[in-house]
This record gives sequence, structure tokens and C-alpha cells, in this order.
Amino acid sequence: MTLRLPSYFISHGGGPWPWVPNMNAALAPLAESLARMPFEIGQRPKAVLMISGHWEEESFTVMTSPHPPMVYDYYNFPPETYEIQYPAPGAPDVAQRAVDLIAGAGLPVATDANQGFDHGTFVPMAVMYPDADVSLFQISMRHGYSPEEHFALGRALAPLRDEGILIVGSGLSYHNLAEFGPRAKVPSEAFDTWLNEVMTLPNAERTEALLNWESAPYARACHAQEDHLAPLFAALGAAEEELSTRVYHQKDIFGGVTASSFRFG
Repeated sequence: MTLRLPSYFISHGGGPWPWVPNMNAALAPLAESLARMPFEIGQRPKAVLMISGHWEEESFTVMTSPHPPMVYDYYNFPPETYEIQYPAPGAPDVAQRAVDLIAGAGLPVATDANQGFDHGTFVPMAVMYPDADVSLFQISMRHGYSPEEHFALGRALAPLRDEGILIVGSGLSYHNLAEFGPRAKVPSEAFDTWLNEVMTLPNAERTEALLNWESAPYARACHAQEDHLAPLFAALGAAEEELSTRVYHQKDIFGGVTASSFRFG
């Protein structure tokens, strides 16, 4: 029997961190949280659908390749990290189902047969499913990061949760590359505290607060551009009537960052 799967918003760390020893050590709690996910969901997904903070297009765009390539969208890391392979199969049939659901919701949708796995996808998946034996595909964000539109995307995709598909929004609860280290301490902790409090609100109030996330403390200091926050809107939209659980929380990452991840349902 296929049970309804939860959805997740994960903070996916920095670059190819599992392959960089000092970063892997610093992010050990994140690795533990990602490795727990297959056990938390209680069944093997038919496929994983990732909405990554590293892919955006004019329309919500669905990856359709049966064998997606790799996208090494990070800079100044060791040469071997540009040879990483995560050969998970794509999920063309599920991708088409997602296209139909998005179109049915009246949202702009396109397909891309050439897009590969970016590091917001293959890095956490390599920890979650190290054997690369679970089908995997991505759906892009849409330019502009409209919270309303990304909530609507999640709502459109929600039926997939009853069809064995694990929906994961992959971003970071703090993402200001110019202010990592000690200067991130105050803003990231304040924003993270706000975010965790919002997740305890009744469902409608939780949605309303996130639609108005710019009123949060240090909102723009934490997300000068909200590419790493928009995946949260989609993940929650897919499980909008269900409870939130914080599944990862870490302070003083890289000398100052506070970050969290959440499960819905």
C-alpha cells in the first residue's frame, strides 16, 4: 500500500560539502538529518521531486530526461568535486504527470529534456540515497520568486504525495553569500527563530506569515534574493493543511550561520 508521503524543506548546505572533509565535519548534523529522511518517510518513494534554489526559469519547468546529466554549479572547490557522479535515473512518466498537474492549475509550465542535476539536488540526494537507486527529477522555480505562485505550485503538485512521490524543496533558511561567518550570527538566528515560530502557527496563519515573509526580522539581510527561500513555499504548499516538524537545526555554521529544515505531514 502506498501511504501519503510528507514533503520537506531542507537547508542543503554549501557547495559539494560531503566531499570536502572540513565542510563535511562542520555539517555533520545536516548529514545526519538527511540520512534519517528515508527512515522517517517509512517507504521507498517511487521518485523524488526536487525544487532547488539553483534552477529558475520563466515558467515552472520540468526535467524530463530519463538520464539527467550533472551540473557543477559551484566555484573554487577541489578539482575532484567537478567529477562527482550521481547517476540516479530520471522519472519521465512522473514528470509528465507533474506537467499536467501544473497546467491544470493554470500555472505557466514548460519541459526541459537537457537540464541536469544541480548541487541543490545531487548533494542532499547523495546523503539521502547514496546508491542513486531512486528515480529523481527537478522542477524549476519561476523568475521573481512570487510566494503566491510557489505556494500554488506546491498545491498543484500535492496529489503526487499520494502516488509515492517525495516532494523536497531544497534551499537554505539563511542565504546571503556576502555575509557568511560571524556577521551572519545575529540576522540568521533572528530569522530562524521567527521561521520556527511561524511553523507552529495554525495552518492559515502559517501560510499568511510566509506570504509576508519580508516583514520577518532581518528578512532581506538573510535573503537578499529569495532563491533559497522560494522552495519552502512550494514544499509547504504541497502539504498546507498538515503539521510542521523541525527536523534539522544547527547554530554557528561556518562561524555564525543558524539554519533549519522542516518536514510537513
